[in-house]
Amino acid sequence: MTVRWGIIGCGNVCEVKSGPALQKAEGSALVAVMRRERARAEDYARRHGVPRFYDDVEALIHDPEVDAVYVATPPGDHERLAALVAAAGKPAYVEKPMARNHRECRRMIEVFAAAGLPLWVAYYRRGLPRFRKVRELLAAGALGRVTGVSVRFAGPYHERVDPAALPWRLEARHAGGGLFLDLGCHTLDVLDFLLGPLTAVQGAAANVASPHAVEDSVAMTFAIASGALGTAQWCFASATRVDEIAIFGERADVRLSTFGNEPVELHQGERVERFELPNPPHIQQPLIQSIVDELHGRGRCESTGVSAARTQAVMDAVLRGYYGTREDGFWEHPEAWPGRRA
Repeated sequence: MTVRWGIIGCGNVCEVKSGPALQKAEGSALVAVMRRERARAEDYARRHGVPRFYDDVEALIHDPEVDAVYVATPPGDHERLAALVAAAGKPAYVEKPMARNHRECRRMIEVFAAAGLPLWVAYYRRGLPRFRKVRELLAAGALGRVTGVSVRFAGPYHERVDPAALPWRLEARHAGGGLFLDLGCHTLDVLDFLLGPLTAVQGAAANVASPHAVEDSVAMTFAIASGALGTAQWCFASATRVDEIAIFGERADVRLSTFGNEPVELHQGERVERFELPNPPHIQQPLIQSIVDELHGRGRCESTGVSAARTQAVMDAVLRGYYGTREDGFWEHPEAWPGRRA
């Protein structure tokens, strides 16, 4: 049996990362796409060889030829659209971040649990060979006991911003925050995947140099199950580009990036072992394959609503001071955000 997919929101992320992956995964087919602008939905369908296109969400969800739905819209629509998919009795695969805040994530989990349906989230790095290799090294004891974690990420994202035409990623009502929600969430999910749930999370956020209301700088501390402590910092207004994850152990440490394609490095004193594990052309395909396999009863996808909600809770904890709250509706009152006034 082939799992027949429909996409809600066939924008840029669906061009290479996910849309072709739904078509190329074994036992999977992309049969319908939807976008509010009908001409754009038609254009995507024509270029990618998709049989049907819609400009109405309900029409796609209730298409009898659609078995499962991929929600690829900005996060502000995820809860509402996922609930419609669950009401139609179909599984959902939702883009990351899962929602705008943890409360929305919890409600999504509850709806799918009540319907007895699976809910997956597109933290697709869990399926990539480079991150799975790091988890294998950790499980095999290559590092010994993990004793520390360090994360640094920076880039000149502030230079690209037109305050008169902000992308949805920089509007809290659509994204739930700034680039920490859009990019930082990947790193946090990688840490959860490799090391288990983060605990003792503390952090702060600020807008130091960017012409928008949401944060452009975040720093946090945390603990992991071994008792080791970690630090992480994101600066989205830096002249320098940095993308580093370092996991330290008693015998060795491992170094990699979140978004790069360079080798994973295992450092043991002066000796460095490199693992060349390039990303696939359609970067979501390994995770999507695991979803299709689970629907066929022959595997399990490790990026679920439950795991994604943990990452959302970490982000809420770190950002609460900047926004004053992470409850529903904070995005409607940017003038009241204490971090913005500071």
